[in-house]
Amino acid sequence: MTAEPLEIYLEEREVERDLRRDVRAGLSAEEKWLPPKWFYDARGSELFEEITRLPEYYPTRAERAVLAERAGDVAALTGAKTLIELGSGSSEKTRLLLDAFTRRGGLGTFVPLDVSVSALEASTAQIAADYPGLRVRGIVGDFTRQLDRLPTGGRRLVVFLGGTIGNLVPAERAEFLAATSAALEAGDWLLLGTDLVKDPSVIVPAYDDAAGVTAEFNRNVLHVINRELGADFDPAAFEHVAHWDPEHEWIEMRLRARRAMRVRVLDLSVEFAVGEELRTEVSAKFRPAGIAAELAAAGFTATEFWTDPEGLFGVTLAQAG
Repeated sequence: MTAEPLEIYLEEREVERDLRRDVRAGLSAEEKWLPPKWFYDARGSELFEEITRLPEYYPTRAERAVLAERAGDVAALTGAKTLIELGSGSSEKTRLLLDAFTRRGGLGTFVPLDVSVSALEASTAQIAADYPGLRVRGIVGDFTRQLDRLPTGGRRLVVFLGGTIGNLVPAERAEFLAATSAALEAGDWLLLGTDLVKDPSVIVPAYDDAAGVTAEFNRNVLHVINRELGADFDPAAFEHVAHWDPEHEWIEMRLRARRAMRVRVLDLSVEFAVGEELRTEVSAKFRPAGIAAELAAAGFTATEFWTDPEGLFGVTLAQAG
């Protein structure tokens, strides 16, 4: 079976508008920031795939270990007819679930949602070829805005992996989980991947690897802004910083100015003092009780919580009420 034509709910002009809005707001703030979604052009996606294979970067391996062990349980417990993946990318780990559902039978449709047309075209074509009995329906959209576009009917399982929910600050997480709950019906399911709180000596190297791949990935956001908005950032003038915040239990990626400079972007003239930092990502780490509480506040009941053998990463199965 071939993949169906992509359903596009996020046009290129909307992406450019969002980039302009975020750059204007973030670089005008007293403490400068940019959202992490702007890392991911083609080069950024390649760099992130490289990061997931680094020895220091445990989350991908740990989550894959959980899914390899528990995918059959997910299929049996949910009995889902439609599997929806948010922020799907290549859907590599999701194949463990698709394999389990294929063995069990009953899954009819796979719906990956991602902002990247090119990534979706490639992944949906490959998955349709590898799972010939499965309907593959790709949706181009932003998981923070287009949840109302998800297909209805049948028992659904929404999958949100990779610890990506940690990129949202608490108010954003609450809004996202509430919107996900509202998009589902009672009895539908959510499978949520979350990185867990652990010793910072394990966490920090995952975001500051010895080979410098994460540093290049971090600076890629400046290349994106230069190319898309005609800015004149000198990416080499910024050093990569990974900072553990024990109060919020999250890691921040930052870019620190090596020298004083003025950057022109849009109609802004942005001053950086030597040593001034630009925050590019927050990656929250979670505790099991906190995950369950956030899900409950959004109308979900956490029914299963699984971790890898080392207890590095958690995967929660929750049901909409």
